[in-house]
Amino acid sequence: MKPIRILIVDDHPIMRVGVAALIASSKEMEVVGQAGTGEEALEQHKRLLPDVTLMDLRLPGISGVETIRRIRAQAPAARFIVLTTYEGDEDIHQAMEAGASGYLVKGLPQEMLVNAVRKVHTGGRYLPPPMSQALAARTPDSSLSAREREVLALVAKGKSNKEIAADLGITEATVKCHVSVILMRLNASDRTQAVVNALQRGLIHL
Repeated sequence: MKPIRILIVDDHPIMRVGVAALIASSKEMEVVGQAGTGEEALEQHKRLLPDVTLMDLRLPGISGVETIRRIRAQAPAARFIVLTTYEGDEDIHQAMEAGASGYLVKGLPQEMLVNAVRKVHTGGRYLPPPMSQALAARTPDSSLSAREREVLALVAKGKSNKEIAADLGITEATVKCHVSVILMRLNASDRTQAVVNALQRGLIHL
């Protein structure tokens, strides 16, 4: 049988080398390419057509989630496993919605990575129990709109409603409305708790 051809996407060269070494220890898999940005991943995926892509979510420029979306727009059958440090339910949800078939957290045992690649390559999904539980516990109506995420990111930077309004070119009353919705959807009593909850869930990253 032909080895499973893998593209590794991660902005840390040492991480890419480590993952490549893990894959090299399995005779049924081979690394055909490595990329450090989403833009590089788009180019390499189009050129190499790997069987499975291992994708970090935190990338310079376009994010891992957006990279998955763009590649799948070009190649709907493309298969992805997210390999990241992010463990929030929103991170997992966004990645799976974009088209990932597996989700793993860095530092996992080698056998888990190999099993994930095997399963995804054959058309299956691979979510370890902690990831499945986090996804199952996600409240469906807790999603935030793109504008609400922008407001939340500025709240996390300690900006006042007036400053946020100036930054986004909207009225202060509109900002107050967005903040009220954010507090309700994140089940938070104040702005600080909203930021803490958002960081834990992966709605924003510092």
